[in-house]
Amino acid sequence: MAMTLKSGGGDPDVMVDINTTPLIDVMLVLLIMLIITIPIQLHSVNLDMPQGNPPPPAKEPVVVTIDVDFDGTVLWNGEALGDRAALESRLQQAAAQADQPEVHLRPNKLVAYKSVAAVMASAQRLGVTKIGIVGNEQFAK
Repeated sequence: MAMTLKSGGGDPDVMVDINTTPLIDVMLVLLIMLIITIPIQLHSVNLDMPQGNPPPPAKEPVVVTIDVDFDGTVLWNGEALGDRAALESRLQQAAAQADQPEVHLRPNKLVAYKSVAAVMASAQRLGVTKIGIVGNEQFAK
């Protein structure tokens, strides 16, 4: 802080002003340092994509379709399951296979989310790794 005194006749009043020139200089130096340290932004995303065509699968995968009806009824390949224990036993059998089947989950548009989430949670907990939701086009407006 710099203090300046008025010179001249009369009362010697003390004027207390902050000299802002050094503060502005420090701010400009910090701004330049910030600009220099910002990494250069690239407008592209570098991906390592596989080369060539993958070989076709030796056999078609087994597909299990689980439908969840509007009232929460669960269907395993079109067969209604009585309760959650029956669903979990079937999912456990599917997860125990060496070559797991693909599980296609098709929820009805009117079903409550908790019914679909319960099926997905059971599948995940029991170790089903190949699961996908089919029929999403019905949810688009």
